[in-house]
Amino acid sequence: MTKTEATIGIIGGDGIGPEVTAQSRRILEWFAVHRGLKVNLIDAPYGATAYERFGTMLPDETRKLLHSAKAILFGSLGGPEYETIPVADRRLGSLLAVRSDLDLFANLRPVKSSPALHEVSSLKNRVLEGVDLVIVRELTGGIYFGQPRGVETLPNGEKRGVNTHSYTSSQIRRVAREALKLAAMRRGLLCSVDKGNVMEAGELWRAEVQSVRDAEFPEVTLTHMLADNCAMQLVRAPAQFDVIVTDNLFGDVLSDCAAMITGSLGMLPSASLGPRKPDGSRAALYEPIHGSAPDIAGRGIANPLGSILSVAMMLRLSFDAPEEATQLEAAVTRALEAGARTGDIAIDGELRIGTAAMGDQVLRQLEQG
Repeated sequence: MTKTEATIGIIGGDGIGPEVTAQSRRILEWFAVHRGLKVNLIDAPYGATAYERFGTMLPDETRKLLHSAKAILFGSLGGPEYETIPVADRRLGSLLAVRSDLDLFANLRPVKSSPALHEVSSLKNRVLEGVDLVIVRELTGGIYFGQPRGVETLPNGEKRGVNTHSYTSSQIRRVAREALKLAAMRRGLLCSVDKGNVMEAGELWRAEVQSVRDAEFPEVTLTHMLADNCAMQLVRAPAQFDVIVTDNLFGDVLSDCAAMITGSLGMLPSASLGPRKPDGSRAALYEPIHGSAPDIAGRGIANPLGSILSVAMMLRLSFDAPEEATQLEAAVTRALEAGARTGDIAIDGELRIGTAAMGDQVLRQLEQG
């Protein structure tokens, strides 16, 4: 646990982001009061709401906070109001730009089945038993960042969209190293996912991951799998996986697919991490993997558990507080076992509660735990 006060930036963003982040803020405040977490929580604007007030999605004060804070708790970005923001301004303030600016190259997305939610999932109970995996997604390279990109008009008047999928050895090796370290601390199993059968960047990906494993982590069992097969295996037999490492695009798609193991995108947390600095610290942004969900924004019905579980990741990874992280995860589990359900994780006949009420339930379990 931190001995001196550390800054946590609270950036709700757009849509349901401020609603779910407000509940995570309450959790952090609870740990500050009851477990001695020494933090200074600073709220900052970002996104379409910031653009309306300041004429920029990413005000200077927010950019400075992103760089100075020990950790960032983020909500979501996006919504119909983005159509009114000039494309150039959207790109300058996009989440991709933030990830690049902070060099948040490793995105960790844990997926763990909860017996209390087995009936919510589209998968059979026997498929869900014992699932506990982490998807490590490379976050600052690949097709989302490759050049050239854009839409061009051909001589015949037809339009063509271009995106470039590219990776360098160093980009692959550093995220592979993060995944291998994680696997070594867990069950010692790493599955590297690519499309090397049809993509040259995938061939390089496979070779570089294998090279890092052989040179630095011989104790980890490494397997390779094509992305389409991995998608099938995640819904056929997800318990086979321990840690999965893959590129930016496939990590985006596969983690959303894996969300059905828990029953809802609203259940999944994430941590985006930068390289280690000389003092051992690293930039870190924590957020639920769901989007801004503008159709339910402002109604107080969004599921805050993905955001709350992101706080557990923050406690473990940025504050070296594994006991507190486990305590929070256990509180979420007990709340679910007691029947707390937002609409996305409720089946017919179950009582549905709102965003703040779910925060209340988790806090009650923390108090009792």
